[in-house]
Amino acid sequence: MAAAAFFDLDRTLLRRSSALALAGSFRDHGVIGRGQLAKAAAWQLLFAARGAGAETVRKAAEEGLIVLRGFRVDDLRTLVAGAMEPVLKPLVYSGPLELVERHRERGEPVYIVSATLHEIVEQLACELGFDGAVGSTCEIVDGVYTGRSLRACHGEGKAAAIRELGFDLAQSTAYSDSHTDLPFLEAVGHPVAVNPDRELRRLAAERGWPVLEFTELAYPQDVGGLHPALLGIPLVLGAGAAFWAARRRAA
Repeated sequence: MAAAAFFDLDRTLLRRSSALALAGSFRDHGVIGRGQLAKAAAWQLLFAARGAGAETVRKAAEEGLIVLRGFRVDDLRTLVAGAMEPVLKPLVYSGPLELVERHRERGEPVYIVSATLHEIVEQLACELGFDGAVGSTCEIVDGVYTGRSLRACHGEGKAAAIRELGFDLAQSTAYSDSHTDLPFLEAVGHPVAVNPDRELRRLAAERGWPVLEFTELAYPQDVGGLHPALLGIPLVLGAGAAFWAARRRAA
């Protein structure tokens, strides 16, 4: 069996959450309303403060699938394609793409593995030249999402997903930023912490895992920030939320 390299998406390959970055596009296409956009802004504050635990990731992933109920898969692909250049690619770190080339030189396939919806991860992987993608899957009937989760690609589910690919995991490499991905990192012989949260940084130090810090973007642009609606919504969430986020960053 061959070895492979597996990259987490949010904060590992991308500077921020892919699903939250797309929230404005979802609203523009009528998938979510202003109330759900406000909730997305709250998730963004939590994510920025590095306070997202395993249960938070699970809840966000499941809620994301529910709002897709009745939405056509083809329409989602069109939405993601339209957001690729202005929203998603400006968030891509250059460091992981350099690592992709190194793995390729060794003959190792490279995959993006994420709790984000599979169709989104797959489209981004194709755009960036990865060999494949694994994401959370939602039931599809007659080309339309039902909102029912079929596979949750986070926690133990993320580790199980890469085991199913049939590679020699003892010789493989996995990259992630979060302690919630510990099962994913432990599933391979060469785990690497990337821009790690505090808990993963501690675990990496204890176990002697490499730690990488990425800051440079591969496709820097003036656009690609939060959707204008998302920029304004945190102001109405209250000073308490902002204060809480600041305290989490300082901790």
